[in-house]
Amino acid sequence: MYVWMAQFVRASPPPATSLCFHPKLFSPFPRTRMAVNPTNTSPSFNSRKLPILLFDIMDTIVRDPFYHDVPAFFGMSLKELIECKHPTAWLEFENGVIDEDELEGKFFKDRRPFDLQGLKNCMRRGYSYIDGVEQLLLDLKQNNYEMHAFTNYPIWYRIIEDKLNISKYLSWTFCSCMYGKRKPDPDFYLAVVEHLKVDPASCIFVDDSLFAY
Repeated sequence: MYVWMAQFVRASPPPATSLCFHPKLFSPFPRTRMAVNPTNTSPSFNSRKLPILLFDIMDTIVRDPFYHDVPAFFGMSLKELIECKHPTAWLEFENGVIDEDELEGKFFKDRRPFDLQGLKNCMRRGYSYIDGVEQLLLDLKQNNYEMHAFTNYPIWYRIIEDKLNISKYLSWTFCSCMYGKRKPDPDFYLAVVEHLKVDPASCIFVDDSLFAY
């Protein structure tokens, strides 16, 4: 698992080092932001606790069923599935460009029919918290950290939410299907800080893959 101080800057190089994520990275005491009241030059303090934590979801918080459960559902190996599935259909689904009916029509290169509801049920069964992560989220929540999902995933994130109730810990604020953008598109990172209205250095992004950088 990788943890970076978020650097949401266009064309900036990826970070050179990684840190193992551990709750002790964060102080139990809030950092405060100082603001100036335009009608009063005395400083005031915003009690919003920093840093804001941004979490990838799949294989960071939730087990991804794609690598084992989905090939088994189709009676294939992972290699066989990758070879015969459409090269961009799932990415388009993640970006919200196509809906699940369109995904069903083009999931495979040869457009063979398959049981879409069966696939959704398979994935639902496969979704589970990564060992230890739910307790970590609870600890962070109890310490009043603001947390958001920042993930490449389609509308099926609602299936994850329905099963695991992740929103009791964090908000599903930044999903690729909502923004039409995927990590590592710099515009997606910029949209995050614009929405949160904080400096990039006030965010920490947690992911299982360097690909997002």
